[in-house]
Amino acid sequence: MHRNYHSNYSSIQNHRDLKLHTAFHEAGHAASIYLGNKKKNLPPVFFQIQIRNNANSDSPFFAKVIDGRLIQNLPIAGLDNIHDLTMKERQNYQCAYEADIINLLVGPLAEAKYVSIRDDEALNFNLLNTHALNFYGGSYDVENAYSYLEYFIHSEKQREEKMLELFTQAYLFIENRQNWKCILNLAHYILDSEKDVLSCEEAKEIIDQCLGGLTK
Repeated sequence: MHRNYHSNYSSIQNHRDLKLHTAFHEAGHAASIYLGNKKKNLPPVFFQIQIRNNANSDSPFFAKVIDGRLIQNLPIAGLDNIHDLTMKERQNYQCAYEADIINLLVGPLAEAKYVSIRDDEALNFNLLNTHALNFYGGSYDVENAYSYLEYFIHSEKQREEKMLELFTQAYLFIENRQNWKCILNLAHYILDSEKDVLSCEEAKEIIDQCLGGLTK
């Protein structure tokens, strides 16, 4: 899961702005993987955040969430024979791919929310769709989300209906006050980090500390 750097780079004014876009994008992915899956009572999944933040380099700031997909932890044989599985087994695969899609979409939606706050504008759900996420580095994420749906749902109409359902859930995730506070804190932690990799445990600790502070 990572931000696409070519979809709207020309509209980003400087490296500092790009860093903020990227940090919120990847923090959104990470928070959704941890909190979103946890709230759905799904099994924990490993992820880490790679960072390139060389102040002396001409290369732009870069961050990327590695792994974090539930579907990767299910047997490949089941994917190849999805229609031969039991109802319970198919439900497990459906829960996994739906959660993975939401986690993909939360990244660019978190970036979109950061931009709306920066510009002192409301984030209007009615003006958002998967195409709009291309303006928030989301073309890679959206492409991957649709590839999931194309694999599991053959009807184009049903795919679009499911995408709207999952897109709505991703939007509601970032609009949740606690979730957004966790994304905010993790984004600034990513920006301030001097490490090349933030471990899964470290990211989770930042999120847990934020939730602890909100409940006091």
